[in-house]
Amino acid sequence: MAIQLSDHFTYRRLLRFAFPSILMLIFTSIYSVVDGLFISNFVGKVSFAAVNFIMPFLMVMGAVGFMIGAGGSALIAKTLGEGDRVQADRLFSFFIYFSIFIGVVLSAVGMVSIRWVATALGADESMLGDCVLYGRIILTGVPAFLLQFELQSFFVVAEKPKLGLIFTLAAGLGNIVLDALLVGILPLGLVGAAVATCMSEVIGGVIPLFYFARKNTSLLHLTGTSFMGKELLKASSNGFSEFLSNVSMPMVNMLYNWQLMKFAGQSGVAAYGVLMYVCLIFISIFIGYSVGTAPIVGFHFGAGNQAELKNLLHKSLRIMLIFAFCMLTAGELLARPLSALFVGYDEELMKLTLRGFRFFSFMFLFAAIPIFGSGFFTALNNGFVSAMISFLRTVIFQVAAVIVFPIFWGIDGIWCSIIAAEMVAALVTVFFLVTQRSRYNY
Repeated sequence: MAIQLSDHFTYRRLLRFAFPSILMLIFTSIYSVVDGLFISNFVGKVSFAAVNFIMPFLMVMGAVGFMIGAGGSALIAKTLGEGDRVQADRLFSFFIYFSIFIGVVLSAVGMVSIRWVATALGADESMLGDCVLYGRIILTGVPAFLLQFELQSFFVVAEKPKLGLIFTLAAGLGNIVLDALLVGILPLGLVGAAVATCMSEVIGGVIPLFYFARKNTSLLHLTGTSFMGKELLKASSNGFSEFLSNVSMPMVNMLYNWQLMKFAGQSGVAAYGVLMYVCLIFISIFIGYSVGTAPIVGFHFGAGNQAELKNLLHKSLRIMLIFAFCMLTAGELLARPLSALFVGYDEELMKLTLRGFRFFSFMFLFAAIPIFGSGFFTALNNGFVSAMISFLRTVIFQVAAVIVFPIFWGIDGIWCSIIAAEMVAALVTVFFLVTQRSRYNY
């Protein structure tokens, strides 16, 4: 039997409904991981470091998609909970059309500015050319990139998470096959990796629009609409925490790269790149669960079902804590084989990466709570609290830690800084959950 947003959710039903979203986020994160894997092993360490150096700037472009996807899906879910399906279709259509427009604008701006950005970030002469080459090709796919992030949320609201998973799997497998062909078999190097990523984004972000444009059995349809400035502002403010998180994290990564260049040179940046690839996959499990359950929270909030809100929160916190312990265990057990997979060809780089891995894995123990907490408040249409959690977690705590810790502990301080930041962010999230309880009665 199909699961509906209006259902009462047990542990099993929650996990079943969120599972496609978790897989969607994992396979989306695999794009850059596969690029890095092929570039590192077939092109070399310098190009691998160059891609990791410019990648945070490219990820900033996708932040708009997360903002509209998270904030827009919460607004649409609330509208569905209120029983207005016509308005939900108009909202969905407007968000899609607006994202295509803003994606084209961001693509053009990024292409013009990418050389200046790479230089300003401190890319040396050996890395600059690769940063610009890879970046400009990737930027052509920004409109599809935005849509892909948004559709992960919209498929869940449409009660079609499994269909969203199918599109994401197709895109992920397409990226792997194309990387193997264009980088592993044909000697196209960075160009091949970038083209493979762009083509896979079209599979995951553009092709699904044909499903929503035709008659379908989901809750959402692409229809005629008009400019909805008030609703765009509401969705943007509500999803601002996701935007802030996805903008600030790449910027924080740039700061990490800057510190690592100072303490360990290109090898430090390359080692951090491996940690970020693995972290991206592991964190995707936390984000995927939050994305998958947010429409349920938004629906019951719109319907005024406070008992189900309490049920969803308590069960979700327990699930996220179990996930956190599993991710810590997996990180420690898989540190060596995953490090070897990326940089096993360089003994010193392997040693540096492995040491970073041993420290870094402990951040998974604390990251689950602030990630879910931020998504929970977004689903409640409380953009302020959600944004505060994201802002403190990614901007204040991590920036302070990565600046201060290396003064006392050198490169080990860089690896440990994110653990301290996530620990404090978890405490702040618990504070907000407790203080907001009387407002929402969860």
